[in-house]
Amino acid sequence: MSGPMRVKICGLRSRAEVGAAVDAGASYVGFVFFPPSPRHLTIADARWVIPSVPEGLVRVALTVDATDETLEALLAAVPVDMLQLHGQETPERVAEVRQRFARPVMKAVGIAGEADLPALVAYSSVADQILVDARPPRDASIPGGNGIAFDWGLIRGRRWKRPWMLAGGLTPANVAEAVRLTGAEQVDVSSGVESRPGYKDAGLVADFVRSAREAERLEA
Repeated sequence: MSGPMRVKICGLRSRAEVGAAVDAGASYVGFVFFPPSPRHLTIADARWVIPSVPEGLVRVALTVDATDETLEALLAAVPVDMLQLHGQETPERVAEVRQRFARPVMKAVGIAGEADLPALVAYSSVADQILVDARPPRDASIPGGNGIAFDWGLIRGRRWKRPWMLAGGLTPANVAEAVRLTGAEQVDVSSGVESRPGYKDAGLVADFVRSAREAERLEA
């Protein structure tokens, strides 16, 4: 590994959950603005929750195929450092959002097999970061946070033009193995640290960050 492990805790919905992520040592805190998700945060609640994030942590707003109007309203209401695009946004749309809204953009790319890997190359040319996630099941109502993993061997030893983050079915129990197999220097978790959908467990959050950092030490 070339740098310290960076962990993103996504789908936070309260100041207490933000506090748990901060106490655990997260580098990124993610907030979901997508009503079908059990982790959806309204803009009204976001005005209360997001300002509690300490300086130095990256505040990430996750949206799904959001219109310019939706993004304008979101950014006008709450302080956000990065936009995470988690829908079917094309590379052209990613580039457009990045330029129009003057925020770094992370693009989530769902992986199920080798046929999905070229998309990582395409998006790494236009996004600031890529989130290598598991492709959701066909009947899934949300594009992420489904608690499923992909075959990590598919990306073993691969690198792209931009920094990347591993996601998809990670838990305190498997994150160390995922890091070992992929060489990931950044990891993302949402459902894997919840007591039930939409409710983060502070103990699991702490265990996840600890396990990821332990994997980093073993790799060093």
